[in-house]
Formats: sequence, structure tokens, C-alpha cells
Amino acid sequence: MTTTPEMQASGLTDSEVAQRIAEGKTNDVPTRAARSVSDIVRANVFTRINAILGVLLLIVLSTGSVINGAFGLLIIANSAIGIIQEVRAKRTLDKLAIVGQAKPLVRRQSGTKAVTPAEVVLDDIIELGPGDQIVVDGEIVEEANLEVDESLLTGEADPIAKDPGDTVMSGSFVVAGSGAYRATKVGREAYAAKLAEEASKFTLVNSELRSGINKILQFITYLLIPAGLLIIYTQLFTTGAGWRESVLRMVGALVPMVPEGLVLMTSIAFAVGVVRLGRRQCLVNELPAIEGLARVDVVCADKTGTLTENGMRVADLQRLDEADVGNILAQLAADDPRPNASMAAIGEAYKMPPGWTATAAAPFKSATKWSGASYGVHGNWVIGAPDVLLAPGSPVADQAEQIGAAGLRVLLLGASDLPVDHPDAPGRVTPAALVVLEQRIRPDAHDTLNYFASQKVSIKVISGDNAVSVGAVAGSLGLHGETMDARRLPDAPDALADTLEEYTTFGRVRPDQKRAMVHALQSRGHTVAMTGDGVNDVLALKDADIGVAMGSGSSASRAVAQIVLLDNKFATLPYVVGEGRRVIGNIERVSNLFLTKTVYSVLLAVLVGMAGLSSRFFGTDPLLFPFQPIHVTIAAWFTIGIPAFILSLAPNKERAHPGFVRRVMTAALPSGLVVGVATFASYLAAYQGREATPLEQTQASTAALITLLVAAIWVLAVVARPYQWWRVALVAVSGLAYVVIFSIPMAQELFMLDISNVKTTSIALAIGLVAAAAIEAIWWGQGAVLGEPRRLWSSPVG
Repeated sequence: MTTTPEMQASGLTDSEVAQRIAEGKTNDVPTRAARSVSDIVRANVFTRINAILGVLLLIVLSTGSVINGAFGLLIIANSAIGIIQEVRAKRTLDKLAIVGQAKPLVRRQSGTKAVTPAEVVLDDIIELGPGDQIVVDGEIVEEANLEVDESLLTGEADPIAKDPGDTVMSGSFVVAGSGAYRATKVGREAYAAKLAEEASKFTLVNSELRSGINKILQFITYLLIPAGLLIIYTQLFTTGAGWRESVLRMVGALVPMVPEGLVLMTSIAFAVGVVRLGRRQCLVNELPAIEGLARVDVVCADKTGTLTENGMRVADLQRLDEADVGNILAQLAADDPRPNASMAAIGEAYKMPPGWTATAAAPFKSATKWSGASYGVHGNWVIGAPDVLLAPGSPVADQAEQIGAAGLRVLLLGASDLPVDHPDAPGRVTPAALVVLEQRIRPDAHDTLNYFASQKVSIKVISGDNAVSVGAVAGSLGLHGETMDARRLPDAPDALADTLEEYTTFGRVRPDQKRAMVHALQSRGHTVAMTGDGVNDVLALKDADIGVAMGSGSSASRAVAQIVLLDNKFATLPYVVGEGRRVIGNIERVSNLFLTKTVYSVLLAVLVGMAGLSSRFFGTDPLLFPFQPIHVTIAAWFTIGIPAFILSLAPNKERAHPGFVRRVMTAALPSGLVVGVATFASYLAAYQGREATPLEQTQASTAALITLLVAAIWVLAVVARPYQWWRVALVAVSGLAYVVIFSIPMAQELFMLDISNVKTTSIALAIGLVAAAAIEAIWWGQGAVLGEPRRLWSSPVG
């Protein structure tokens, strides 16, 4: 049915709107980045790691040794850096979300205008058209062939026709027709409000990187508990030292076991990624999308709006009979309340409708590929895809295909023998004219496709347009491969997956087929990104591993996509891929550093603890743990802390690969074992036994620290590869920093160091160099065993 202006529901008056706002009957939905600043502060201050370090700090301060409490600065640094970066990311996301959010058309007595969802009040009349997202629950008051897709909420695959009085739910979207509804539930009462609140949180859920780090932390926890209990017992009850000395050594063993910066560095890397992409007008609805797109190996690109620009123009009109084609086209365009790009171009070319009254109308649907209207004595007119409205192989269909072979879009205007609202419509169609539309290829599309080709990322062009036309556009962009009409696609999942491996370009694809194609590619182990801007792309965007929507696209497509390109530039995608690679590659490096530290700290604690237990049973000398808290604090400064921060934010173009946990554990475990054993050996060589003087004990601790630092710096040198000049400088400066610390008498006194025993110091240095050589050999050996080529230097482009 078509609603006449006299039947239109009137909207609220300004005073009624003000009254509802005063009564709190507004669409008070959760903000996009759900965590407030106070939530972010609490989440970064009250962490498990900060709690552990805080307790250990209080224990150290109880001994009266303030300098040994320097590791407490980690609590402040961890919290401050995390808060600053996450607040920056929140503000970036909030600003972008305001630009990218759906803006419903609200009809009020003062006029109809687009407002933000938060400005909708109870009883507002909201107008609907194809692609519009329904932002609050409501009741239909007007409809003209209105069909709503509720699959994202109910799982119902088919669009549902809506009549006046029917309910609509927030989170669904219009696929065809137009209408209006009255808001009956707003704010947190709306059906999708809780879903939206959960989906929009600033979170890393479902991130392979985050889940991998959680596995690593679980592994570390299993090591920490027994090692921690052992070192606590032996330091307090077997060494015979005073309680202050025993407590300091115990804390010195426990502090480095805690991977205090690993989660922080991951959060910082993601947050900085959000800010960087925000500067390129890229809205990240879900943070794992930054990482996910870096792992993508197939990009399904829609032609219209992605490879070509949204705007069209009528390039040619080929008349096929004596019909008054200009008037017909003008009237069809004028009667379309929400014209798509094709009808908008026709309306721009034919602006003088004859004023006929429509007796029936059929909106355009992606599934049927045609629309039309009946005008009584003036006939029933349809416009749509020639290869759908005409019999295959007919002269006009062949003529249209020849035109489409040049990359042009062709629509058939035809007269139907049935009213357009008849169940068997369009019936028999008599061709009247071919309307030739021209789309401009995006100037950045060619370079973007070349980038993905160079990165071994396959491109599948999936479009609802004529297959020949789509193939021509793809060919003009240098995209090679066979083209298929999707009406010939097999239904069986395995056969569909085989076809997708063979063909590159697909035309006449229905929305349900787009979704099936995504599933078929995923069934073969592919990580799939789907780009699109139309309502027909929504289901495929939702089910793809990464959905990428254009900012100028339908509100429904923007709502379900993880990434929205607000500037509508397909060329932004390589930057998103690059940002994901930077995050993944850098966090892998940082994880290697932190996990290596935890492994050698736990191993050293176990070795010292076992020695303490043996002294209990065999009467040998017990071992004090070699380090006080200040020693492990300065050891972390330049082997992990500062380098990890720099490496986590550095450029990194290496392609992402699966197996994050395996690679990190494989690299860190051997290195950690080497560092731990070498440090223990150096300590044993310098240790003077139970009767050692404080000076001799300090010299033994210094020797162990020298060995640890030499080996740990070499771990950093390996992790920083492949080298660029700044990476070499980072390693060199880190090593020189310790040379300076050990060379300044005041620093020696402050940090409880003594290098005056040349023999002990020389032995420690030699053991450290042997450990460094072992770490180097392991790195090369692992590359040979795992089949991973090793590179010392980065290539000029990477």
C-alpha cells in the first residue's frame, strides 16, 4: 500500500519533545566506548599485577630499605601509561562514532530532519527507507511495500513484510520499500540495547593475540606458585641471614617473575593503533579487527562503492520501441521515495515527470534485481537487470551484455503484462529501452589491489551487477581470473568452495549467496574480509571474519561491520592491514622479552631454592638469592622495559602468521633457560659461602648481575632482528647504559654494586659471553629446524 500525504502520521510538537526529555523518556543508550574515564582509571590501577607488586613493595618498605622499593615505580608507570593511552583511544573512538553513527529521519511538526539516535524520544515518528537501521523498538504507522530483515536478532533468514500495527525491533534493518514507525520503547528498554552495550565495549575479546597472551600468563602462573613458595621457604628459614636480608632477597626473587608489562604493552599497542587509524578516518568498532585484518588472506570486495565510486550518471539511452521512455523514467524516479544510486542517476537525467498516479509499486530488492510501478492506462513498467527480466539469449539481452562488457551498468526499461504487485510479476516483459549508466573506478582501487596481490592476499569481486560488466571492471584494474554468473553457482558447500578457489569475479550474486560464499571460503581455512556498503551486504559483513563498511553506505552495513571507512576510501585498507601487522609483530617481540625474563627468574629461584633444600638435608652452605629488589629493577630497565615500549610502537610490516603462542614459547624458553643457568653458574663461581663478608656477597651478586645483563642484552639483540639502524642503536644504547651505571661510583653505591674484584668480574663477563653465544646459536638452529629463514638485516622496503 502507498500512504498518501493526508494519511501521514503527524510527529510530535516541540513542546511534546521537551516534555518527554524532561520526563527522561529519551533514547538514553550506552555510549559507544562503554567504559567511562573513571572505569578506565579503576581498570588500570586495580590490576592483579599491581596488587602483587604493591604487597611486595610494602614488605620491602617494612625493612627500611627505600631504594629497594624502586620497583614500586612500575605500579605508577603501568597505571599512568595504560590510562593515558586508553583515554586517548576512547576519545578518538567517541569522535569517530559521532561521525559514523546512524542518523534516523525523525518527523516532527517543526519538520523532518536527521538526528542522532540519542535525540529520539518516546512516540517520535521515524521514517524508513532501504538500508536504514531501526534504532528503537516501535510500531509501524505507514508502509509502502516495506520489508524488514530481522535475521541479526531472530535468525529468521527471510525478510518480513510489515503492515501498519506491526512491531519492529531495534537492530533490524529495512531491505525494501519505505514507511514510518512510532517509537514505543527507547533507551535501555529497547530490544537491542543490551546487545549494543555489550558489542560496543572497548575490548579485546576474541583476539588471537590476547587469547595467546592469556595462555602464556596461565603457563607463568603454574611456574610462579611452586617456585615462589620454594624461594620464600628457603630464604626465610635456611639461609640463617637476618630477617631484613632474607626478606629483601625473597622479594628480589619474586618481583622479576611477574610479567608486569606484557598486558600493558598489548593494550598500549592496540590503543595506539586505534588513534593512528582514527587519523585516517577509520572507525574501529571492535579492537580485534585491527589484528584480524592483518591475518586476512581473502578479501571479498563489492564492486559498487568499493572498486567504483558511489555516484553514477546516465551515459546513454538506447530506445527499443515507440514508448515515451523519457516520461516513464522521470515518473519512476519521482515515485521512488528512497532511490538507490541507479535511480538517483536516472532522476538527475530525467527531471520532468508527467504526473501520473501509481496504482501499485514494487520496490527494488537485491534478491529480484528489479523495481517498477503500475500507472493504470499508462501501463505497468519495470526497470532492472536485462538478464533477469529477459530470456537468456534473446537479442536485447545479448545487446545489453555486449554493452556491459565495457564495464558499464545496463538497466532494461520494459512494459509488463501484469501489475507490478501481482504474485507472478514481472510476468512477460516487452523491452522499451536500455539505460546505460557509467560508474567511475576509484582512482586508488588499482594500487590497493596491487598491494593485496603483493601481500599474497586473494581478491574476490562479488557483485549484484551483470557478471560480464563486473568482469570488465575487474579486468581494467588488472585483476586476473575467471568470471562467473552466480546463478550458476552450486548450492553444495564443498562444490561452492571449489568454485570459489577457481574463479575470481562473480556477478548477479544474491545476498544469501554472499553469505554462503563467505562460509565456503572459511570452510577451507581462509580468513575472510568482506567489504560493502549496501543493505545487501549486511549478512555477509556480519559473518565474515572482518566486515569493512563504507562510511557513506547504509546504516545497517555500518552497524554490523567491525571497521568503517568514514572517508569511503578503499585505499585505507592497506593502512589497517599495516597497523594490524605492527601490533601483532611488535607484541610478539615484546612477549619474547617478558617471557624470557620470567623463565630465567623462575629457573634461578628454583635452582637457589633447591640448593637451600639440599643444605637442609646434606649440611651444605645455603644460598642467599643473588639479587636484591634494586638489582632486578635496574636489570629490567634497559633489557626489557624501555626497549619493549619502543619496540611495541615501532613500524613493522612483516606478514602476520598463525601460531603466536608456539613461536613465543619456542623462542623464549631456551633463551630463558640459558640466561638462568648462566647466571646461577656465575653466582656459584663468585659465592664465598655462609661466612662471606657483606663485601664478598655484594661482589657475588654483582657478578651474577653482570652475567645476566650480558645474556639479556643479547636476547634483546636477537628479538630486535631483522635490524634497521634504529634497532641497532636501541641495543647499543641499552648495553652502554649498563656500562655507564657500573662505571659511576655513586651509582655503584646507590645500586649496591661492586666490580673491584677483577677476577670475579672477568669470570662473570666470560660466562655472560658464552651465554650470549649459546643464545645466538639457538636462534640460528631454531630457524633451520622450523624452516623459518633468519635475517640479520631488514630489506630496503621492510
